[in-house]
Amino acid sequence: MMPEKPEASLKQKLAYSSGNLSVNLIAQAFAAFVLFYYVDVLGVRPYLISLAMVIHGVVNALLNPLFGYVSDRTKTRWGRRVPYMMFGMVPLVALFTAIWIPVGEGMTLFWYFLGIVLAYDILFVMVVLNYSALFPELFTTIKERASVASWRQMFGIIGMIIGVALPPVVYGSLGWGPMGAIFGAIALLFFIVMLKGSKERGTAPEATFKFKEAVSYTFKNKAFVYFVIGSFLVQFTFAMLPAMIPFYAKYVLGSSDDLSSTILLGSIFVVAIPCVYLWGRLVQRWGPRQTILAAICCYMVAMAPFLFVTSVGAAAVTAGLVGIGLAGLMVLLEIVLSEVIDEDEKRTNQRREGMYFGMNGFIVRFGVSLQAIVSGAILEWTNYVKDTPVQTAEAVWGFRSMLSVIPIAALLLALLFFYLYPLGRRKTETSGHAFPGK
Repeated sequence: MMPEKPEASLKQKLAYSSGNLSVNLIAQAFAAFVLFYYVDVLGVRPYLISLAMVIHGVVNALLNPLFGYVSDRTKTRWGRRVPYMMFGMVPLVALFTAIWIPVGEGMTLFWYFLGIVLAYDILFVMVVLNYSALFPELFTTIKERASVASWRQMFGIIGMIIGVALPPVVYGSLGWGPMGAIFGAIALLFFIVMLKGSKERGTAPEATFKFKEAVSYTFKNKAFVYFVIGSFLVQFTFAMLPAMIPFYAKYVLGSSDDLSSTILLGSIFVVAIPCVYLWGRLVQRWGPRQTILAAICCYMVAMAPFLFVTSVGAAAVTAGLVGIGLAGLMVLLEIVLSEVIDEDEKRTNQRREGMYFGMNGFIVRFGVSLQAIVSGAILEWTNYVKDTPVQTAEAVWGFRSMLSVIPIAALLLALLFFYLYPLGRRKTETSGHAFPGK
């Protein structure tokens, strides 16, 4: 195992954690509004954007393990992860901005969207995977990880508020292109701050597996398999929630004011901010496994009222309740994965954060694709019509189900897999595969 080190300073924790503001700002703005922008504003057919999002998800998924493997084996004077972050962040925010400055119409617009998104994928994975992979290396105890995870998610929620709740206000007054440029500049600023807290230790055991071996051994780790399936199902609901709220506010609640989407999304994240601290304390008391089970239950139960609420006020209360459980899952997913990585090091004598975060990204990215498939299919099947104030009863039911029935079903399955997750039980010796040399 890596040698013990003094606890990181608050300055380092805050600097490193601030990068999550940038990550969540661009990721959540993309997830929440790209479908709405290209379908409802620009008029591209839903099935075309769904197709592009599926391709985007597949490419993103394939890049994650590849970049993770390369990162684990990288050797530079700056370390394994930092160079990718340092040289990738400027082109990343430039491509994010370009998404909101469309070129052409019809199929030309579709091809533009697909090309920009694929280039954006490459840079996003390169920067964000390496940023995430530093977390278990820089912070090695449950106390440190709980503290930093809480700070990261506080910054992350601020990024979500900027990227999800504020766009209707910004694009409503300035337009979509200026919105993308402003958000890109904010993201770049906090990426620069993040580098100040990302000095690598240089003491991690070297990863020597070849790519095929690394993938094989990763999936023979039973704890990782249970974790990643549960994480996939949770991430599917994370993608569904912001993508559907603008449709829900406009067509279910009957609000033509973009401020309604801001109120609903803002309610989630305003409530989540203090709750990340609470979940950080609970994980130190209960342990990662038991705490994540509690968070899933809170999140799942809170989504049920979306099936029947009829006013913006009632929907805002529901959204606030959703924020309680969502905050817990935001804090806990990387803590649980870090626990899996620590266990893997005991078995392999190698430190493979990049591969584990990469394989996790490979799997969970299909959650975004699944969300695009499900939402696109339901929009088509329920006869949704762009900008029609009164939608069919089937379309309204479709919007309601995408914020209640479908996420609840996914979370019930996630609850099962995290219940089966073996680490954190009293008997954990069978948690993974016995590797050569152990």
